[in-house]
Amino acid sequence: MKEVIDTVGRRKTSVARVFMSPGKGRIVINKLPVEEYFKDEFKRSQALKPLVAAEKLNEFDIKVNVRGGGVTGQSGAVSLGIARALVEFDESIRALLRKDRLLTRDPRMVERKKYGRKKARKSFQFSKR
Repeated sequence: MKEVIDTVGRRKTSVARVFMSPGKGRIVINKLPVEEYFKDEFKRSQALKPLVAAEKLNEFDIKVNVRGGGVTGQSGAVSLGIARALVEFDESIRALLRKDRLLTRDPRMVERKKYGRKKARKSFQFSKR
């Protein structure tokens, strides 16, 4: 068994590289403790959802490098990366995480802006005269 498991999680335009090793439960994201990086309680709980679901919150040291996107995309990317790392560590957790849809890559991306429009679909205000 590998001592350090590394996986990748993606969401929107964010990419999170997760390095997981057995330890005491220290979680560091971009060289900051998880409480400092995700100050919002909801985003933090979303990012750590796989660990809570698998009941392995204090069994692994996790180091994450995440870049791109905003806070929501980054927390989703971290969540997927942690879920994949847990499955790589213990295959029996797969069914548990699959049930909570934590192993599904969310395919939704921002639609590109079209020419002649204000945004992707919104038009400029129409003036009859």
